[in-house]
Amino acid sequence: MSRAIGTTVRGIRTPIVKEGDDLINIVVDSVLEAASIENFQLQDKDVIGITESLVARAQGNYATVDHIAKDIETKFDNEIGIVFPILSRNRFSILLKGIANSNKKIHLLLSYPSDEVGNHLMDIDKMDELKINPYSDVLTEEDYRRLFGEKVKHPFTGIDYVDLYKKMANGNIDIYFSNDPRTILNYTKDVLVANVHERKRTKRILKEAGANIVLGIDDILSHSIDGSGYNPEYGLLGSNLASDNEVKLFPRNSQYYVEEIQKILKEKTGKNIEVMVYGDGAFKDPVGKIWELADPVVSPGFTEGLKGTPNELKLKYIVDTELDELDKSEILSAVKQKIYSKDIDLLGQAESLGTTPRQITDLLGSLCDLTSGSGDKGTPVVLVQGYFDNFASE
Repeated sequence: MSRAIGTTVRGIRTPIVKEGDDLINIVVDSVLEAASIENFQLQDKDVIGITESLVARAQGNYATVDHIAKDIETKFDNEIGIVFPILSRNRFSILLKGIANSNKKIHLLLSYPSDEVGNHLMDIDKMDELKINPYSDVLTEEDYRRLFGEKVKHPFTGIDYVDLYKKMANGNIDIYFSNDPRTILNYTKDVLVANVHERKRTKRILKEAGANIVLGIDDILSHSIDGSGYNPEYGLLGSNLASDNEVKLFPRNSQYYVEEIQKILKEKTGKNIEVMVYGDGAFKDPVGKIWELADPVVSPGFTEGLKGTPNELKLKYIVDTELDELDKSEILSAVKQKIYSKDIDLLGQAESLGTTPRQITDLLGSLCDLTSGSGDKGTPVVLVQGYFDNFASE
């Protein structure tokens, strides 16, 4: 083989991006400068990932709790039922503060033993020991405290989320625990659906059960309120805490950014480079049981070459089953020939058994998210090279 290295991933440092900055040229210049300084070449089918936070910041896509409160006031007349929010200081607590600023009574329904992405409200073994049936039992806050204690802290954050959410709502809130969204209709018919990935199903169930108003977090700040940021597709879904009174929303028009960056890089390098905006990776922590994906999608914008799922052979399967009797000198050419002649679509074939049938953008987004991190690495742009190569690539 002439190739000794497969996929490589580089975090690319950029200047600090502020509202109004020319993000497109910042990304292009940062990648080209990194290539020059570190002495590597850009190639066709390289992938550039840009964290969604960078796009939103350049857009100035921010909103205050007062903006949230005003939108809630226009869409709800009376008491509000909130169904299935995730447990997060960064994601939901600031949204709850804005909702509470509307001065409407809140009925909050939490799923248990964990939220949608795996943050636990209780020890699941203790839940079993207490003979609590999560499919049918409804708990009040009093039940919850009596059964699980006055302080139930998240193992990673050390936060008691029931206590936090009561404080964020200034005490004007009643909290219940159930996995049936229809439970909220015992307290109010006007409901704000707050879960992320199952929101459409939750809305449908509530409407069929006779709810009056059924809106989602994705319907709040779907347009600008008094000059605020907004997202026409996702509303407040994917937003993050920016300060004690402000959130940064999921970016708008991501498709425009990726296509412009791709076009400029083609003009400057002659290479066909794929570009994507990425948020949370789509992976699960095996210890904390937390699914990372709290954004509505991994990638809100990506170029054409990133559509679809991988179409790969499982080399281990082929070597162990079809090439087992060949000697080492024959195996290499046989494997390459197998790759060259593989079907356009391997779905369901034994040769692809054990490969990852996920969207390419989900896989690449997870890789980018793990590379850039969420702390102080300072590499909000990621360059992935060789991702679409295989064992037969020269």
